[in-house]
Formats: sequence, structure tokens, C-alpha cells
Amino acid sequence: MAKKKDTNTLYCSFCGRSDREVELMLPGMNGCICNECAERAVELTHEYLNKMANSRLTDLSMDTLPKPDEIKAYLDQFVIGQDTAKRYLSVAVYNHYKRLNQKRDDDIEIEKSNIIIVGPTGTGKTLLAKTIARMLKVPFAIVDATVLTEAGYVGEDIESLLTRLLAACDYNVAEAERGIVFIDEIDKIARKGDNPSITRDVSGEGVQQGLLKLLEGSVVNVPPQGGRKHPEQKMIAVDTKNILFICGGAFEGIERKIAQRLNTHVVGYGGGNHVSKADRDKLLHFVAPQDLRSYGLIPEIIGRLPILTNLEPLDRDALLRILTEPKNAIVRQYKKLLEMDGVELVIEDDVLEYVVDKAIEYKLGARGLRSLFETIMIDVMYQAPSLGKKKYVLTREFAQQQLSKSNFELLGEMSV
Repeated sequence: MAKKKDTNTLYCSFCGRSDREVELMLPGMNGCICNECAERAVELTHEYLNKMANSRLTDLSMDTLPKPDEIKAYLDQFVIGQDTAKRYLSVAVYNHYKRLNQKRDDDIEIEKSNIIIVGPTGTGKTLLAKTIARMLKVPFAIVDATVLTEAGYVGEDIESLLTRLLAACDYNVAEAERGIVFIDEIDKIARKGDNPSITRDVSGEGVQQGLLKLLEGSVVNVPPQGGRKHPEQKMIAVDTKNILFICGGAFEGIERKIAQRLNTHVVGYGGGNHVSKADRDKLLHFVAPQDLRSYGLIPEIIGRLPILTNLEPLDRDALLRILTEPKNAIVRQYKKLLEMDGVELVIEDDVLEYVVDKAIEYKLGARGLRSLFETIMIDVMYQAPSLGKKKYVLTREFAQQQLSKSNFELLGEMSV
């Protein structure tokens, strides 16, 4: 209740300050509140409502869970091609969340099916995992396996995977335990060699051994702020049995392992020629768990990644479609950016073909399309907001001029 020392002075019922000490005093029926307390109340209300929204688990019951064909249709809006990988991922994700809806008294226990994706860099491994998590509205974390080391060595502990997942859902443990973790560059923790050495493989086989308990499902004590910098902090117990792990890696050179394995099944003098002449890009179709083992993954971790699929190298047509077809295509993004300045951007077809040809020439993949386009558009984005033009036409000649004065031409010289 507001304090009144005299009839002319009002006091805030919350902080006790008078109307002379604040900018504004809002009187009510039984008290007053100053502008500063009112602003703080609004901030606390928003903070509380956001936490309440994050605390509500996303409804993934059997009635609302998207079917595999619906998941694939959603992926088609953002990822071009890769139909085989999309089918594998759609079925695996659907079965995983069906497993979460299984009745506890059921005699048949459905095991978790983690996924491993093999494919060249820039083919969409991270994008596929990120898009599925966005569709299901579950917490999602991307972790680079190259920074992971055994406990006690320079680098990050394996538990840091879950720290990022917790941070993605505001440390709501129940929500995190139904999330998705994408472990990128899984091939970089391959065993360095089959022969034992006096030097420890702290970033290879040691990390794989540490990942086993996470992939299989166990209760892990996670340091919320990083274990090495804050050893005194209270741990958070996270059960990983319902967390879906998707691993991805380029596995550079695994085609040689596949070719060697296929050659062992060929009988006759002329049989080997057929395999040697096969398109090396198509060899990833035949990737098998034994190829991952020969590459350097230990059998235990391969067994905990039962679903194995591959991504196709992107050809010219796929790269051309990536520029224009997805919902968040690069061309659409730049048109929207200039549209916000009142400028209509018109891009000639020759420009798109030129960008794709350069991405193939420089071996940049889908990621390189953005870099090339950024280089071409930098002067346009710099000048267009101030020139007052209503329309800008991007030509092939202008694109060639922009790339010719950039560092991209050095890539072409180095690749020759």
C-alpha cells in the first residue's frame, strides 16, 4: 500500500521512493507504482513467459508426429536432391520418436537407431539434420568432433556435446533428453593406425571410446559451464537414451577402401577392369560398415550407428537448382535484401550458370555458391541503398569483372 506522509506526496508501494525521485508515478486504488518498477515488472513478465513456453514439451505423440513422407516433403523444400538419404533419415527419425511413444509395459523393447551420413563436403549433411530438428521443434546442437579429446588433455570433453544441447533449450533437461545432436567431422576421430604406439591417440580412438556411452544411452553428469574451467560447479544429470545422434563426415579417400572391397568379390581375369572403370563418385553407393572400420572407426561405435547412408556429390544441375529452388535459396535472399531497400533485383540466367561453373571449377561445392555470390554482389549491396534506383539487372559481364578482381581467381590458378 502506498505511503503518504502528506497529501501532496506519493510513494511507490514497491520501492518506497517518492514521486520527486522518479520520472513518473502511477497511482492505483490502494497504492502507487513508479515507472522504474513498472518497467522491471514488464521485463520479469516476459522472462517468465518465455521460460514457461520453453518448458512445455513439444507434442510428438503418434497423432501429431509427422509421417516419413511428410518429413521428406518438408526436407525437399530446403534440400535439393539426395532422395535416398532423405528417405533413410525420414524413416529413422520417425521410428526414433515412435520409440519414445512406446508404452513402458511393452514386452518388446525398441532400440535406438542413431545415424551416420557419409558424403563429400558441401553436400548438405548439416542442413538435413538442422531442417529435421526445425520441423519437429526439438532442441538441436551441432558439435565439431575435431575439438574433442580424452578427459585430461587440451581440447573439449565428450560431455560438452550435451552442454550445447542443454543451452539450446535453456537448460530444460526434459526437453534436452528428446533432442537431436549432430556430430560433424566424425571421420576426424578415426583411429590413426592399427599398430599400437607409445604415443596416445587422445583425439582419435580415445574419443570414440568416450562416445560409446552417449550413443548407447546412459545417465551422464554434464557440467553446464564446461568442466575444465569451472570444476566446482554443480553437475546436471542427463539421460541420453532418448537423444538421437546423427553423425556426418566426408571420409576423404574412403572410395579406395570401397573399391578394394569390391575387387575382392570379382572373379576372373577381366573382372577387375569393370570396377576400376566405375565412376568413383558412384562408389559411395556401396559404402558399408566394414569400410568405416577399415577407415578407422572402431567396431563398437559402428554398431551404435546402425543406419548408414550416403550423400551424392552435387552435379551442375543440382547446384543450379540450389541457387533458386529452396525456400531460403541464395538468389531469393539477395532479392529480399534489396527489396527491403525498394530495389528490384533481376538476375540473368547466364549469371547463375557462370556462378555454378566457377563453383565446379574451384571445387567449392554448395558452400562455395554463397561465397561466389557474395563476391559478385558486394558492390551492388554497397551502392544500391544510396543510388535511388528502383531496378538493378545483374549481368554475366558484371559478374566476371567482380570475380576477376577478387581472390577467387587464385583458386583457379592453384587448381591447375
